[in-house]
Amino acid sequence: MVLLKQISCQLFVKKSGPSLIYFQQFRAKRIRGRQHMASIDNADKTAPGRRVQPSWQPPEGSVNVGLQVYNSLTRKKEPFIPQNGRNVLWYSCGPTVYDDSHMGHARSYISFDILRRVLKDYFNFNVLYVMNITDIDDKIIKRARQRYLMEEYLKRKEPLSKALKDTDDALVALKKKLDNELDSDKRDMYQRLIGKVNAATELAASTKVEQGGGDSVRQILLESVADVLSDWLDKQLGSQITENSIFAELPKLYEKKFHEDMDALNVLPPDVLTRVSEYIPEVLEYVQKIIEQGFGYESNGSVYFDTVRFSQSSGHYYAKLVPEAYGDAKALEEGEGDLSVSEDRLSEKRNTTDFALWKSSKPGEPSWNSPWGKGRPGWHIECSVMASSIVGESLDIHTGGVDLKFPHHDNELAQAEAYYDNDHWVRYFLHSGHLTISGCKMSKSLKNFITIKEALSKHTARQLRLMFLLHSWKDTLDYSEDTMKAAISYEKTVDAFFWRVKNLLRSTDTKIDHGFAKWLDEEKQLYSKFQECEKQVHESLCDSVDTKGALDALRDIVSASNIYIEGKLKSNEIPSVGLLKNIAVYVTHILKMFGAVEGEQELGFPAGEDSGTRNVEDMVMPYLTVLANFRDEVRIEARRRKDVSTLELCDRLRDDVLPDLGVQLEDHEGTAPSIKIVGREKLMKEREAKLKQQEAERQKSAEKARENELKEEGKKIPPSEMFRKDERFSQFDEKGFPTLDASGQELSKSQVKKLMKLYDAQLKKYNDYLKTVQNASK
Repeated sequence: MVLLKQISCQLFVKKSGPSLIYFQQFRAKRIRGRQHMASIDNADKTAPGRRVQPSWQPPEGSVNVGLQVYNSLTRKKEPFIPQNGRNVLWYSCGPTVYDDSHMGHARSYISFDILRRVLKDYFNFNVLYVMNITDIDDKIIKRARQRYLMEEYLKRKEPLSKALKDTDDALVALKKKLDNELDSDKRDMYQRLIGKVNAATELAASTKVEQGGGDSVRQILLESVADVLSDWLDKQLGSQITENSIFAELPKLYEKKFHEDMDALNVLPPDVLTRVSEYIPEVLEYVQKIIEQGFGYESNGSVYFDTVRFSQSSGHYYAKLVPEAYGDAKALEEGEGDLSVSEDRLSEKRNTTDFALWKSSKPGEPSWNSPWGKGRPGWHIECSVMASSIVGESLDIHTGGVDLKFPHHDNELAQAEAYYDNDHWVRYFLHSGHLTISGCKMSKSLKNFITIKEALSKHTARQLRLMFLLHSWKDTLDYSEDTMKAAISYEKTVDAFFWRVKNLLRSTDTKIDHGFAKWLDEEKQLYSKFQECEKQVHESLCDSVDTKGALDALRDIVSASNIYIEGKLKSNEIPSVGLLKNIAVYVTHILKMFGAVEGEQELGFPAGEDSGTRNVEDMVMPYLTVLANFRDEVRIEARRRKDVSTLELCDRLRDDVLPDLGVQLEDHEGTAPSIKIVGREKLMKEREAKLKQQEAERQKSAEKARENELKEEGKKIPPSEMFRKDERFSQFDEKGFPTLDASGQELSKSQVKKLMKLYDAQLKKYNDYLKTVQNASK
């Protein structure tokens, strides 16, 4: 209690502006916190000390393939045993579609796509993968209203003066939010927005607009301040919007974009897709049964889940995933949504830990008829209802982002287990780890995120997927230049190996021994390493689908194969192309299973830039091989004749002509040239990057040469002249050493000391220069 008083006093003193409001808010939260702690104590009277996770038992299934998965319900790896043979019922929390998909979405859905592919294609489970789309939510409602109101505002074509005034009013409202905000991240965001708006309004106000020329300035202004102005418009007019279709348009738009992004990332579509807007009747039935079971109650047209009653009931446990978070007021409020945490809403609850199953709709919100009046589903109920509707009373796997653990997934579990009166609605809960951006927290609400489209403009889908594969699916992953460099490096290593094996297969004459050369010790050793690789991949995948361990094993066998090839070529021996092909096909198979290789080709990445070029390699490679070999013979003859112009033409074919067609040709001394069909766009980017690097090196060399030149010129200056043109000084002694500064004041001892060091250094340089001149004249 003393500590709470100290904190409240510190907060009161810290805020000099709206300090009373600030203090009252803190006091209200403190009172709610007391009520909240009382409800927790009441719910856990028999629980000694800190709450812990309840015991967990594996299902009584008949199939155990040796796979262990990290289960959030126990926070450790558990044997994965489906409830019904090889059939796996899997539900994954989908996106809330109110904005463009970002790399946080990619973190979850690529990770789950990899897990799903491994379970299906490696362990041979029959997976039914169900995913939802949240198209009714507080964020969607607010964003839809803002979007509609902003569009209407733009249609009115208000004069620039009115737009500036409205923007100023919106800025005042934003500054009030900043003054009352406690969260440091949100405060930073508000300050960035304020700076952006100030810059836009100053620019618009200072621009001299000719008669009739205000449209372009107004357009630029409104585009710059749209976030702030639309939020202000929503505060003024949002409650007047009642048409459900307005709230439906936004999620339809962004759901379409989400699917496009997933396709671009090569994420498999779900077997079943559910949308909460299509499940309102099921939601109503579900909520009604929870009430009948004694775990729900109606209050002012809303229905809430009684967490205390549920916790006290035999066979039930609230907050299985994060029991220590039970009572986290901030997390609970975030789970209820921005439109549902007003004082009147909070006062409707029996216990502060209770959450909404059904929300009575306020003015400006979509609504559906229900036994309790017009309203809409709570956020948590939708997943319980839709998953239950498809997979029934018990799921094998439930997946989602780690940020959804509490309260969303814990509330899902409570609702479903209250509905079915069981304690095992989910057998295995798998959570993907957080994603940071160059070490910083990523948050859509804080406007600190990178969209999937932005990421794909810089790197390919394969490179992004390799980045995820090189890290654990359940741990925090940092999306940065370093992690992407590692992924790109891995891709290049494997791709170079694929092309090397392909070139050997093309260039080796298999007619002599049908490709079956005698195995010596080198072949036996490589095959032994290949077997070890297969073993390590299997062990890694059994170990909670450790894709990093699997990729490390693949990299080791690629490295061993390259060493084997080098040794054979150095000894003028033919490598075992059959063994190398088997290794390359296996590496391709594993990467294809991970979703990092598209197409039906047996060996290597698909050739070209898109799906339409996947069979190009088979068609054109014979012709390219003839061209490459002919060019190689021309180069050999040109070298013999010392024909520089012909060699330059050969280089031009390699460096300019073929890359423009998407073909990469590499010369190798003593062996046949290698050919790759890479794709024009990729080669052009690589060439551009190479030219930029060369230009940077040229500029660096020029700067260094210029520095050296200036140093040499500097040596020629007599020390008696070095300070005379310096405006900081006004008087000098007979040696040219400054005695007075520009204002006529004598120099301090420390200044004299520093200047004397410079003077002595220049004297030495000048004497060295004179000696050089004298020596040159002798």
